[in-house]
Amino acid sequence: MTITGGSALPKEDIERMMKEAETYAEEDRKRKEEAETRNQAEALVHQTQKFLAENGDKVPAEGKADVEAALAELNTALGGSDIAAIREKSEVLARKSSELGGALYAQQEQAGTPTGGASSTSDDSVVDAEIVDDEQ
Repeated sequence: MTITGGSALPKEDIERMMKEAETYAEEDRKRKEEAETRNQAEALVHQTQKFLAENGDKVPAEGKADVEAALAELNTALGGSDIAAIREKSEVLARKSSELGGALYAQQEQAGTPTGGASSTSDDSVVDAEIVDDEQ
């Protein structure tokens, strides 16, 4: 904190304010970190639920059960205030969800089903063209 200009405050008050600002800065940093952790975890829950809703019938049952269990554990942790538990459960869910996504991708690759990613297909009907505007 920087105090500039002529101040009518006594030096002791200025020092007290600076110490209070330092004390509250640490509390603010912790609250911000907790809020960010909680927001990231809630976003992960939403993304995972969406993934399961869209692909639940296409993924291996065992992997799906693991992800659902990790999802339930994270939701339980989000109901509490233990940020370390929320962070830990988020990491577990992210890992299991990623593994399940990888299994789905591998399954689709083996079946020859397009996964929506960039694929190199040749299409002889594509023609390169340039638009020229002669009206100037």
